[in-house]
Amino acid sequence: MNVTIRDITDKKQWDEFVSNRPEANFLHAWQWGEFHLSRGREVVRRGVFDGETLLGVYEGEVETAKRGRHLSIAGGPIIDWHHREAVVALRDDMKLQAKNHQCVFVRVRPQLEKSDESLALFRELGFKKAPMYLSVELAGVLDLEKTEEEILKGMRQRLRRALRKAEKNDITVETSTDPAKIKEFYDIQLQTAGRQKFVAFSEEFFTKQFKAFADDNSAVLYTARYNGEILAQNFMIFYGNEASYHYGVSTELGTKLSGAPLLHMQAMRDARERGIKRYNFWGIVDEEDTSHRFYGVSVFKRGFGVDELRYVPAHDLVIHPVGYLKTWLIETVRRKIRKV
Repeated sequence: MNVTIRDITDKKQWDEFVSNRPEANFLHAWQWGEFHLSRGREVVRRGVFDGETLLGVYEGEVETAKRGRHLSIAGGPIIDWHHREAVVALRDDMKLQAKNHQCVFVRVRPQLEKSDESLALFRELGFKKAPMYLSVELAGVLDLEKTEEEILKGMRQRLRRALRKAEKNDITVETSTDPAKIKEFYDIQLQTAGRQKFVAFSEEFFTKQFKAFADDNSAVLYTARYNGEILAQNFMIFYGNEASYHYGVSTELGTKLSGAPLLHMQAMRDARERGIKRYNFWGIVDEEDTSHRFYGVSVFKRGFGVDELRYVPAHDLVIHPVGYLKTWLIETVRRKIRKV
């Protein structure tokens, strides 16, 4: 076997490989890298090959954080983790790329389910558990090969009642791929952040992210309205085998009239038409973690009858131990303060 590592500069080659992997989602889409490039970030896209056969890839962006410059690889690498030679080659290349970009460490959160076996693999590869998360570690997912009737039957009774109520109220659902529409989404997010006490993302952040995927119809903004007034909006990303509920906002009126469930049901229908088999509600917290700031949102997501998908948590590959100590201390304290 002739294993080599090199840059991938061909979008078609990248997406044909990643989008056909059942575990992959938008976090390793070519568009995700384009989003980071639009923000002035350095992006690394590397592939491991056996001759001309692509075996695995990783996409990382260089984070210039004060806590420590690092190579951040969310939702990857995408690879057969049983292919030891290819996995080790990618691990070694991550080290090399991190050194070339003057990084203190590499942080990964792979699309790999958490198990004793997968955790042992990361220890053997020289990774250590990160003090802070990189991306969602516990997700609520629905199998879209179920019929809509089966999904409705699996919902909590309270959510089914909310759906019926929304339908009786003649709430309408609109869709758009126009990045200019993100202005409304951003404004409602500011209201939501005020009510729920969290730091809002910038309008530029949302707009650039949406545009990166909307350019090829992979991002869709869903809007629920009542008498012309916005109740709720969902920022959805459709990529490969997965429809991802990336962000969502609602108005105070929307919480009373239950606009959000209608958006999810419509997005599921649209995902099926695209041939997508999994609907990812994204982050949820453990049911017993009632003090977590996302507990209420998690109750709503679980109401759809989701299965829980627990990923291997973020792990770090340390390049410079002394510099990493600063990172570890800052992030350990930060996680305790934020209760995340």
